[in-house]
Amino acid sequence: MKDLKTLKVELHETEEKLLHSLRNLRRGHREVLTSPQPVDSSGLTRGQKIADAVASTMGSWKFIIVQSILLFIWIILNITAYVKQWDPYPFILLNLALSFQAAYAAPFIMMSQNRQQDIDRKAADNDYKINVKAELEIELLHQKIDQMREMEIVNLTQSVKDLTDILHKAKIDIKTTH
Repeated sequence: MKDLKTLKVELHETEEKLLHSLRNLRRGHREVLTSPQPVDSSGLTRGQKIADAVASTMGSWKFIIVQSILLFIWIILNITAYVKQWDPYPFILLNLALSFQAAYAAPFIMMSQNRQQDIDRKAADNDYKINVKAELEIELLHQKIDQMREMEIVNLTQSVKDLTDILHKAKIDIKTTH
């Protein structure tokens, strides 16, 4: 039984130390977390800036609409032969151009996604720390409530004992007076 109490005390001390360190860490990051700032692009390399620009451009409706219009014009001009057919029906040149575009766009988009993934990973780590802190705070509140209940039970038990003694004494006094 003593080992269990010792373990409980040690565990409680460890939890309090962890909670204290998380509180200090949270205080250091509070300004950043309470007022979200846009991602600062000044610390990015030229390649990261280009990757973000390409990914945001290619991931927009404007790009899809413009590219669709250009493809439509290309196909119509080559089918109607209004201008000399530079790319007849199977549109091999068009396929080559689209393959070239995809081959260069994919690495740019992946670079941008990898950077975003790193940002998300840091945010998830911060969320984990906040959740651990919240869990410890809730556990401490539960412990305080349990202590208050125990004290209330002790007080109620003492009150019941006192009332029982008073009633018992009153009963004896009534018997002695009759």
